[in-house]
Amino acid sequence: MYRLPSRYGAYAISLAGLVVCLLGLALLHAWPWGLGVLAFGLLAALGTHDLFQHHHTVSRNYPILAHLRYWLESIGPEIRQYFIQSDTEERPFSREQRSLVYRRAKNTIDKQPFGSQRDMQAPGYEWMNHSLAPTRIEDHDFRIVIGADRPRPYSASVFNISAMSFGALSANAIRALNEGAREGGFYHDTGEGGLSPHHRQGGDLVWELGSGYFGCRDAEGRFDPERFAETAGLEAVKMIEIKLSQGAKPGHGGVLPGPKVTPEIAATRGVPEGLDVISPAAHSAFSTPREMIAFIQRLRELSGGKPVGIKLAIGHPWEWFAMVKAMREEGDHPDFVVVDGGQGGTGAAPLEFVNRLGMPLTEALLLVHNTLVGAGLRDKVRVGAAGKVISAFDIARTMALGADWCNAARGYMFALGCIQAQSCHTDRCPSGVATQNPQRGGRLDVPLKAERVRHFHANTLKALAEMLAAAGLNHPGELGPEHVIRRISRHEVRNLATLFDFVPPNALLSGGAAQHPVFRDYWELADPDSFAPPASVWQLRQSKLV
Repeated sequence: MYRLPSRYGAYAISLAGLVVCLLGLALLHAWPWGLGVLAFGLLAALGTHDLFQHHHTVSRNYPILAHLRYWLESIGPEIRQYFIQSDTEERPFSREQRSLVYRRAKNTIDKQPFGSQRDMQAPGYEWMNHSLAPTRIEDHDFRIVIGADRPRPYSASVFNISAMSFGALSANAIRALNEGAREGGFYHDTGEGGLSPHHRQGGDLVWELGSGYFGCRDAEGRFDPERFAETAGLEAVKMIEIKLSQGAKPGHGGVLPGPKVTPEIAATRGVPEGLDVISPAAHSAFSTPREMIAFIQRLRELSGGKPVGIKLAIGHPWEWFAMVKAMREEGDHPDFVVVDGGQGGTGAAPLEFVNRLGMPLTEALLLVHNTLVGAGLRDKVRVGAAGKVISAFDIARTMALGADWCNAARGYMFALGCIQAQSCHTDRCPSGVATQNPQRGGRLDVPLKAERVRHFHANTLKALAEMLAAAGLNHPGELGPEHVIRRISRHEVRNLATLFDFVPPNALLSGGAAQHPVFRDYWELADPDSFAPPASVWQLRQSKLV
């Protein structure tokens, strides 16, 4: 006798329930039977659809029941975040980190009772040593001057808002960030999506130019100097940042589908409404390191002498070396370099890019800092850094390794109310931060969130000041790698000054950095006239093709 497989049980029950409810409704004419017909009818229809569709084998084998699996899978991140992960697990930001931002943004108590939850004996644990001669720091508005030898230098906070475009974030999120930056006295990076009206709330701006030249492009997508000069001349624009690559998806271009190119986004980016917008993987305004330096000079002139810099995630080291050689030979340089860690970021990207492409922040920052020191340019080029910077210790550690200031994107998103739902790319952000849905984004209260952005910045720098004072320092610029200690094993600890190699000043000009493998292998071979790999790399590639 044939037995119906148990996996069809839910479908069979829905059919049987539908039949029973239909009979009850026909015989008794009572409304509860009508509700039963509706409920079981919908389930039966769903099960029938599952049986005859061809897209999901699981649904065909488990009609109705498969949808329970899909639902549980869809809320898996929330289940793990709220019920499974501990306070210190980072996926990608731990509950401890997020809660710290929320408390500081709301200006509530950010103290931790009953001791640390960290395993201080675990390899990789890091800390700062305190001093028996602590200092007293009255003002925690730490600043750094960028482009000091330019006509219009800029005094920047050491903790600013990293690049996030209008289009990636909602209009209200952009407004709140800029208002918070205005009230707190720090800068707001526009992201490569152009300078929108929502950015113009009075806060200082760093205008980021990507390969699409949004806001300063001609009809063919090429750089338009007249449009650039018009926007760069705005008083709110304090610096210009050329985006070479970003941590979320280094070396990867992008396409904004036509349906997402609304009239407002089209006007901001200078593109036709309703048509696909392409962000190429590479710039068209320059193709060599030397041409890049000339482009930087041109932007500085067009902007009236404002600082101009570059942002990049480090990839092939010889490409970065070629840029530095071009700086030396051309006698000019970017006023700043922002190093973006290759750990992913606010931008949605293929998993392989997020996990496996681009140099992590620590190694990238060390390479940039060491190269500039070794080439005798570190006193001329300021270095910013971005990559999972959330707390005062994150800032201190990053500056100890060579950064002059830090930027944060996701930290400020948390201050806006982001709950790490990781639905940024779906246009269904539950907090109204990373969406273009007017109903979702419109519910973000701009004045309230701007205040929280300001509080997060101020309270984080206050905590940084307290750490510095406890360490006997007066300014984060005094931090060095010797101030941060890392546990190597249960029986060994080392400070970062002894753990990492640091190049002496001007050593690359005299061959004194040859003991470091990356400089020994690629510095002499790097070509300021080309981003192409050195001949030795080409030969290695060719040998694999034989």
